[in-house]
Amino acid sequence: MRVRALLALAVVALSVYIAVTVPARLGLDLRGGTQIVLETRDSPTATADTRATDRTVEVLRRRIDALGVTEPVLTRSGDRRIIVELPGVQDPREAADVLGRTAQLTFHPVVGAAGASPSGPGQPLPQRPGELVLADEDGRRLRLGPPSLTGADVAEAKAVIDPQNGLGWYVDVEFKDGGGGKWARLTGQAACAALGDPARRVAIVLDDKVISSPQVDREVGCRTGIVGGSTRITGGFGGDEARELALLVNGGALPVPVETVEQRTVGPTLGAEAIRSSAQAAVIGTVLTGLFVIAVYRLLGALAVLALACYGAISYAALAALGATLTLPGLAGFVLAIGMAVDANVLVFERAREEYARRGTARRSLRSALATGFRQAFSAIADSNITTLIAAVLLFLLASGPVRGFGVTLGIGVLASMVSALVVTRALADFAVARAAVRRRPHLSGIGGTGTVRKWLTRRDPDLMGRRRRWLAVSAAALLLAVAGIFVRGLDFGVEFTGGRLVEYSTSSPVDVDRARDALADAGFPRAVVQSSGEGGLTVRTDGMSNDEEARIGEAVGALAGGKAEKVRDELIGPSLGAELRQGALVALAVAVGAQLLYLAVRFRWQLGTAAVVAMVHDAVILVGVFAWLGKPVDGVFLAALLTVIGYSVNDSVVVFDRIRELRAAHGGRSFARVTNTALLQTVPRTLNTGMGAVFILAALAVLGAGSLTDFALALLIGVVVGTYSSMLTAAPLAVEFHARGEARPRGGARRPAGRPAREGEATRV
Repeated sequence: MRVRALLALAVVALSVYIAVTVPARLGLDLRGGTQIVLETRDSPTATADTRATDRTVEVLRRRIDALGVTEPVLTRSGDRRIIVELPGVQDPREAADVLGRTAQLTFHPVVGAAGASPSGPGQPLPQRPGELVLADEDGRRLRLGPPSLTGADVAEAKAVIDPQNGLGWYVDVEFKDGGGGKWARLTGQAACAALGDPARRVAIVLDDKVISSPQVDREVGCRTGIVGGSTRITGGFGGDEARELALLVNGGALPVPVETVEQRTVGPTLGAEAIRSSAQAAVIGTVLTGLFVIAVYRLLGALAVLALACYGAISYAALAALGATLTLPGLAGFVLAIGMAVDANVLVFERAREEYARRGTARRSLRSALATGFRQAFSAIADSNITTLIAAVLLFLLASGPVRGFGVTLGIGVLASMVSALVVTRALADFAVARAAVRRRPHLSGIGGTGTVRKWLTRRDPDLMGRRRRWLAVSAAALLLAVAGIFVRGLDFGVEFTGGRLVEYSTSSPVDVDRARDALADAGFPRAVVQSSGEGGLTVRTDGMSNDEEARIGEAVGALAGGKAEKVRDELIGPSLGAELRQGALVALAVAVGAQLLYLAVRFRWQLGTAAVVAMVHDAVILVGVFAWLGKPVDGVFLAALLTVIGYSVNDSVVVFDRIRELRAAHGGRSFARVTNTALLQTVPRTLNTGMGAVFILAALAVLGAGSLTDFALALLIGVVVGTYSSMLTAAPLAVEFHARGEARPRGGARRPAGRPAREGEATRV
């Protein structure tokens, strides 16, 4: 006991030290800013491989540094993806334009005028080998020779204004040593043409667009050119245009083109509201859960609440030490893991209660009952937490963005909950039950009595498995209703799965959704999906929306509200990424079901494993159906909730099946249905108490949360309620039915009539 206490003290002390000294990284959805996901593309001259993407990251980093963004984050994701986080940037248009441009700067000799296209106006002009046909600043077509210089020959570029000579803004370019000679040869060749001849001009091209094509001055000698290693790029620039061009030239050309496949912007007000409301919900939910645990388990319940506080410190310290980013779904996963920690404590305390009540009066010992409770509950705790860890690992491997962050925090929370329950709680509980004052008053400990629910069940002894087909009929009816919702109402897939752009506006006064749809249709967006969002909020989703179109939509929404519409969230998902995320979601669900089935088949017989998986699918389909009936979006956050519900559903079933396995080993002669009924009645108090602990937290998040957190908590709340019923009255009856059908075909080949139940001696071991 002393070693365990010292270990618990060391873990808690280290966690508190890390939590105080190492700040956690907040995601952009909590502090506001813009996240842009870029994908490199192949070009005729380069392949977008890992090396090219790494070089692209370095060029982008130089450009962002020139933008002056504080604490930007650039990371490569896979071989072609680049994730750019820009805290505090609320208008992503400038950043996206600067980041996405390839900035291929080239200097070309002008061969001559292209003339009119023989195919007619507006048709592309034919190009001679090695030549490029582009329009100059005035729209006249020019034939350009192969490039003589590129952006790699430029040493430095800076924006300069010259109001005295009427030049306005221009870009002063300094060439490198070799570049200066190339520039002199290019301008010297052009100086040999007569004044007014297009061949006397030099074209400066940026991303296949002529930005300047000046004529070489008469003072420049033929074959001599402009010496000195510098030149000016003019083009009627404004100040911002000149600075942006200088920034691009200094940053260098991207090795390969990039395409924006995802863009998210969260306003600082939404981030602050998310932090405030989520923290408030977490505090209220945790306090209610703590009061419930103390009311049920008294002294040990109070110590468990103290252990929950230690769990919070351990989880936060682990996040900070690993450098993980805490996002809004991640915060929800952090709070949800409190329910997992409560579950482990409840399992131990209920087993200790059973052990204390089982012993005779002369043999009763709180300390011995508690030790037995920890020992007997360990397998159920391990199995239930492993199933949740499977879901967390799948989220980390198969998901992306905030949902992946949820998987990280959920996994850390599950591990921390096991440490807090098996180490911290046990050290505190062992110390408490060893006190003489507690031994003299065992009822104060919380495990000295059987509990109200257990007393009622013992007195009534209901035969739940005798009515198993009634419970299965109820489950089937709920399943059919959910499937009907999916087919009748359909699923409202979010932009993450369909691609497109979603913008959320906050208005000073509520805007009627129907009026907003009509106004946007008049503005040229008849297919825009308009929905209300919270108080005074409105979301607009379209298949494609440019920045200019978004500005028009914002003006239309603001006009309806009688003021200005503030953009608080902006998400852009490319069609290729949407298809990829859709496929990833299906793969995640399929792998989750397969992984759960494989694990349960190893831990239990196939009848129990199959029953747990069927009940899990039952819970998942019901959750999807409820969201279909409610018209809630099915997006990445919903996927996180769905996979969590899958883990939660299996958790409850595992606890029941673990008890069945234990009772079958002790009472092999009893019928499987009777053993299952006994196991179910023994685990009902744990199932209800754990469910209540999770309900308090999730209800607080659903009512007080902000943004997508409310839908996330609502999905989990539905999943907890359905899973609590399903583990008792779907998974267990299915296990009995599967076992009965298996018993109808004994190994010897003789077939027992399916309608006759197994005799006591015919039951097989589980």
